[in-house]
Amino acid sequence: MNGGRGALVRIGALALLWGSGFLWIKLALTGLSPVHLTLVRCALGALTLLALAFAARQRLPRDRRTWGRLVIAAFFCNALPFALFGIGERTVDSGIAGVMNATTPLWSLLIGVALGTDRRLNPVRLLGLALGFGGVLVIFAPWQQAGLLSAGALALLGAGLSYAIAFAYMARKLPPDGAPLALSAAQLMTATALTAVALPVASTAPHLTLTAVVAVTILGVFGTGITFYLNYRLLTDEGPTAAATVGYLLPVVSIGLGALFLGEPLTPRVVGGMVIVLVAVGLTRWKAVTTGAPPRAGGSATRNPPNAAQVPAKGPASSPAGLAVPK
Repeated sequence: MNGGRGALVRIGALALLWGSGFLWIKLALTGLSPVHLTLVRCALGALTLLALAFAARQRLPRDRRTWGRLVIAAFFCNALPFALFGIGERTVDSGIAGVMNATTPLWSLLIGVALGTDRRLNPVRLLGLALGFGGVLVIFAPWQQAGLLSAGALALLGAGLSYAIAFAYMARKLPPDGAPLALSAAQLMTATALTAVALPVASTAPHLTLTAVVAVTILGVFGTGITFYLNYRLLTDEGPTAAATVGYLLPVVSIGLGALFLGEPLTPRVVGGMVIVLVAVGLTRWKAVTTGAPPRAGGSATRNPPNAAQVPAKGPASSPAGLAVPK
């Protein structure tokens, strides 16, 4: 009984920390551009994971091959999607950004089918795929207002696609070999370097405010660094099913926090679209759920998040998507 309650507490805490990431992004954008936000977030997350890796006596990779692969992983799993979420949330509500994050497994399924690595596209999963993108249309309702499905919305969808590409690559090319904290720290260090290269193209100079500084600090330390550690512990102690459950809760948390603290509208259409997306994600995981097998790479419920190369590469249950990465 106590063990069950403990798991629920961990799931709830992790969902709150991860799901709140979209709120912190929105607040950090009051003083930072998307590029500066991404740079600081990656740097703080890297420092946090380096400290955790040092405490766990895990060492950073030493071979050039791994670092070369980390460049690709860091670009698609961290630098690019983090920046795209920042761009998207300039014009789109934080709650909706959380829902768009949940489209990652839908993109993963499309990638798997296109590459021939996922041949399990049965009628139920095909229905889930169609429903998922139908839910996205319901949320943005482009028929109601011209231009709504524009740059911000497309940036958020692009972030979900970027995560899907990253998870497919990481599951095959970046096994943690018993040092997931160190590998994740290395990946965020690489993402920090990649983002620094993009600083000259940042649209605006940072205009630091207390709100922006506090928000990006919480996002980097807790929403990017600590959440990885908690998610890894949850996967290790409770298994992939509990870890995947967190992913289904992220959009609910992001929508709720956006409505509560930012006054974002919680309309029946948005709620209905969110429900459709979550049901669709569940349908795309149908075979894995009914057989009791862990989902394939990228077949989990989400990500904000976001974070780095998160845990044992045994399939998506051990990839950032399966862990719940952000956010």
